[in-house]
Amino acid sequence: MTFSALAVASAQSGSLADFQKKAAQFNSVVTIPTFETTANEVAATAKNIIATGDAALDQIGKLGTNEVTFRNTFIALDDLDYQINLGVNRLSLIEQTSTNAEVRDAATDAVKELSEWSVGIDYREDVYHALKNFAATNPQLNGEDKKLFDDTLRDYRRAGLELPKAKRDEVEKLRKELTALETDFENNVTKATKSLKFTKAELDGVPADFLAQQGIKTGDDEYTLKANITFHYLMIEDNAKREATRRQMMTARCNLAREANIPLLQKILVLRDNIATKLGYANWADYATETRMVKNSKAAIDFLESLKTGLQPKYDQELAEFRDLKIKETGDTNAVVNMWDWSYYANELKKTKYNVDAEQLRVYFPYQRVLDGMFAIYQRIFGLKFERVEPPYKWIGDLRLYAVSDAKTGEPMGLFYLDMFPRDGKYNHFAEFGIIEGKLLPDGKYQRPVCSLVCNFPPPQPDKPSLLSHDEVETIFHEFGHAMHTILTRAKYSRFSGTSVPQDFVEAPSQMLENWAWDKKVLDSFAADYRDPKKKIPDDILNQLKAARFATYATYYRRQLSFGLMDLALHTQIHATNADDVLPLSNKVLGDVSFPVPPDTAFVAYFGHIIGYGSGYYGYAWADSIAADMATIFENSPDGYFDKQTGMRMRNEIYAVGDSRDINVSIEKFLGRPRSIEPFLKRIGAEPANNSLPHSEQK
Repeated sequence: MTFSALAVASAQSGSLADFQKKAAQFNSVVTIPTFETTANEVAATAKNIIATGDAALDQIGKLGTNEVTFRNTFIALDDLDYQINLGVNRLSLIEQTSTNAEVRDAATDAVKELSEWSVGIDYREDVYHALKNFAATNPQLNGEDKKLFDDTLRDYRRAGLELPKAKRDEVEKLRKELTALETDFENNVTKATKSLKFTKAELDGVPADFLAQQGIKTGDDEYTLKANITFHYLMIEDNAKREATRRQMMTARCNLAREANIPLLQKILVLRDNIATKLGYANWADYATETRMVKNSKAAIDFLESLKTGLQPKYDQELAEFRDLKIKETGDTNAVVNMWDWSYYANELKKTKYNVDAEQLRVYFPYQRVLDGMFAIYQRIFGLKFERVEPPYKWIGDLRLYAVSDAKTGEPMGLFYLDMFPRDGKYNHFAEFGIIEGKLLPDGKYQRPVCSLVCNFPPPQPDKPSLLSHDEVETIFHEFGHAMHTILTRAKYSRFSGTSVPQDFVEAPSQMLENWAWDKKVLDSFAADYRDPKKKIPDDILNQLKAARFATYATYYRRQLSFGLMDLALHTQIHATNADDVLPLSNKVLGDVSFPVPPDTAFVAYFGHIIGYGSGYYGYAWADSIAADMATIFENSPDGYFDKQTGMRMRNEIYAVGDSRDINVSIEKFLGRPRSIEPFLKRIGAEPANNSLPHSEQK
């Protein structure tokens, strides 16, 4: 079979039972989660996790000085962490995907209860004494064992176990308060909805195919769109000719969860600051970055500010072009390009200057062909085989489950679910959720991982399949990269497995894989007009698409930098005395770096990354700098983005090891040299501003 033929063929079908039997031949285990389906089951799971966890901690805590070993202390804690996450990960996925509101609410309560309880684990003095007693034996450990030893003790120090008991108790109390508020914030983001009604005239420029979709046309001249559904929002911002329509949609989007989340965020930031200072750090950002590649908040801020400055000439140029387009369209010589304008005029620039209409390109990207094509590519470069298997339980009718094996040996590697289309009550962005982590079990068998992609692509329609934009093709390549990172792990301990790497690196392998969506050879392997599969994307259109991409890159990237700098500003400048400044400060930073922010909007209230990434959003740019460098290895390989030798090197040196060794070592082993920022600067059209950028010699 030719590669092109393989690209459009669905993944083979197989038997889950056979896959599990095969795993036994490799001394590994493939487990299918048993998902809770009622509120009572959810609550019972949470209680069982706590009871089992407390019993395991008691066992460690009662060990005498002469009884402690590496196995019954440090490894036992990793075993417990793995067991806890089996339940927590499953309940977190249920919270975001269940079709039953009662079950989702019960899962939210359970996750909140478990989060608070898990904080208490860090403050078990008896457990810490057992660990210290073993440490006092001056053990001679190497490799992953030594890293587990060092990182575990570091985490106890960062929790405050070296502090006087009174202060330590304060930190524990504050952290428990914090976890509850963080869960509430994220849940408010998921639950937030806002429907907007428009006339046909108000939606001038929006593709007719989109407006004809089921559920959108709700009256004779009435169309209902939801600000919380990402592709609804983007469809308006990218295409609606009327400025008032774009502004209305953006304002609604930026005010989702405002009333509930601004007060919560104020409390969260004050708590984080209080915790950090009690632990001896200047602020939460310094505390959070200590364990990441960047090491401190100043380095993160300097990095983003350098990029901001380096992008200024190109940014000014792009804004001038957008303004010219707006003047031409409106006839207003005093026209100003606003926050709700840039995406529209970026698209207009692509249409007028580069003859690229993003919406017209959707016909080349029917969802199933993209999925099958992506499978074929990942199978080829990483030496894998994907088989579709029937899941024993489906939380939604169109849920799919795939088994991943090593193509050469047949060794089972793991499983992934696909939940790819929007619905009410579902997580409304794009993410990979880990379910079962890779782990060497106490019986010597290896637990293979399970994960799920939860996405919100445009659903299929009665008369046509789901059609993706080119941006969405990038997204699916990116998110599936996270799935591969999870599944291909060989780490011995769950805390080092898969994507459990420094937060400012975790996006790099996936961001690198976005390049595949821009390569002609790659696209020709699967992209074709769904109405006539013989029609591929013409060379000139792809070349124009590439040119258009970089023509608006500074605008896009400055907006990304604004999110990162806002995140760092909030976590370095907000204290108990100025909590009311959260919204003004966030809007000011966003406006200083990118477009001025209307004072009647509260983007930060819907910015879920402020919780999960707290002081870490800079990591997207940081990881992008690494990803651009990593991509050059494929680009310079004999088979380019199809090069299996390079793909296998990435699989073995990046994916397989996870965080089981210093991430800088992994990066350099893949690159075959020290890393460099130059490919990244070239890609985004930035100029180096000073030495604060992460040059190749910096670690």
